[in-house]
Amino acid sequence: MKATIVGGSGYVGGELLRLLLRHPEVEVAQVTSDSMAGKAVTRAHPNLRKATNLQFVPHAARQPADVTFLATPHGESMAAMPEILSTGGIVVDLSADHRLRDAGAYPSYYHIEHPHPELLREAVYGLPELHREEIRHARLIAVPGCIATASILALKPLASAGFVDRGHVVVDAKTGSSAGGQDPGPAGAHAERSGVMRAYAAVGHRHTAEIEQETGLQVALSCHAVEAVRGILSTCHGFWTRPVDDKELWRTYRAAYGNEPFVRIVHETDGIHREPEPKILSGTNFCDLGFAMDPHAGRVVAIAALDNLMKGAAGNAVQCLNVRAGFPETTALDFLGLHPL
Repeated sequence: MKATIVGGSGYVGGELLRLLLRHPEVEVAQVTSDSMAGKAVTRAHPNLRKATNLQFVPHAARQPADVTFLATPHGESMAAMPEILSTGGIVVDLSADHRLRDAGAYPSYYHIEHPHPELLREAVYGLPELHREEIRHARLIAVPGCIATASILALKPLASAGFVDRGHVVVDAKTGSSAGGQDPGPAGAHAERSGVMRAYAAVGHRHTAEIEQETGLQVALSCHAVEAVRGILSTCHGFWTRPVDDKELWRTYRAAYGNEPFVRIVHETDGIHREPEPKILSGTNFCDLGFAMDPHAGRVVAIAALDNLMKGAAGNAVQCLNVRAGFPETTALDFLGLHPL
């Protein structure tokens, strides 16, 4: 398949390129960037030296492709999507522009009116663990947000089983600096980021809408920046509708994800990695899930860890392409991570 990456100069674009350059069924034909047009892609992604001779081209020079990945800022692909769909083959949008089914949510969460609400009904939410069959036939796939991916995978089994009060779920998410992109503003400067444990969105984070859409729960989400480059740790607190025990939770999560290639249940009795840890997932497409019971407060705590640039973005996008194109789902995604790191 001929692939184009639109907006390929950022961190997510670099991860897409890294993965697709080693994908046996994909040839990357173009990588676009207005700011770096004419420059070698290795200027932005030095880890790819000797792996490619591609140069960035302007967005306007985009050519027809079998699959087009959009790694553009939120709000940029909305207006152009009909034209992109007409020439771009399968379109995999990594921005938030087509994740929400309710067009009315865009002014609330993204401060913009969606110009093509009809496409929101067509777009498939790109989380294979929930929507694999729909992805197989989609022409527009909307890759979830990183915090949303972790939180949805942690909460969905509890919601489906009816274990938690649907109106009272709290999610505490911690994220590394790469989630802010290459130009995060003053908050991303080393002097401001080093050693930080900052609540940057105590309320109102945009991924709330995705989590509620996909789980059917009312979610109170708070997000914190921590001193890490990659990684999401989402700790989800659900107040149970009845007492549950360890064995019942094991059965529930195994039933939901036992056959999923990129979800691992991590809940051990000892060791330093008893529950999910983002650090050991750097560069991988895994989401590790754990849980704990709290009889004192009548709650279940579900824990999810992933790499925000991989299972939270580029890796999940390639997984969706593999599902859509009929390739083995793990193709180009078999890196197991490093330990120690």
